[in-house]
Amino acid sequence: MIKHVAVAGNIGAGKTSLSERLSQHYGWEVEYEDTSTNPYLSDFYNDMNRWSFNLQVYFLNSRYRQVLELRKGDKTVIQDRTIYEDAHIFAPNLHEMGLMSKRDFDNYFSLFELMSQHIEAPDLVIYLQASIPTLVSHIQTRGRDYEGSMSLDYLKKLNERYEAWIDGYKEGNLVIINVDNIDFITNPEDLGKVIERIDREVHGLF
Repeated sequence: MIKHVAVAGNIGAGKTSLSERLSQHYGWEVEYEDTSTNPYLSDFYNDMNRWSFNLQVYFLNSRYRQVLELRKGDKTVIQDRTIYEDAHIFAPNLHEMGLMSKRDFDNYFSLFELMSQHIEAPDLVIYLQASIPTLVSHIQTRGRDYEGSMSLDYLKKLNERYEAWIDGYKEGNLVIINVDNIDFITNPEDLGKVIERIDREVHGLF
């Protein structure tokens, strides 16, 4: 049985929305990214240099615990973002932009390497590929106050890292869905096409 499905993608790509709809369709349990109770997120967007390390360690710890728990359970879980995105995209991007010191980044990545030895990769990763205009549109639509100060340069750098990460992803099965010209939130036909893609991949795992 598939135990672990994960939805990956940049900020505003639609991970949470797709996770919810796939959960309803397949009966999977959703593990959300911890944004509503994250004590660092709002501070981070106001002062990235000060709070980058704290935020990334919080996400690393949260997702590590999620993976350990879901592998012990007897249900199929769909996870909103993977632990690999934290380590290979967000943390190194902050370091490259001068928003996380080398000392903090090395410490962070050492933690990730240790944790990754004790977890399995998702059985299936669904990557939501999106252009910057699409991401900006989605971010503006959902209207989260703490995302209002996010720069376009930050989003672009993340997108570049996402594409490089996906291009070299070898940990498991992967489905890439470009969301620039589809609307799986309000258009049932578009959602149906996404589900067909996932069905083909899931059935191929057995």
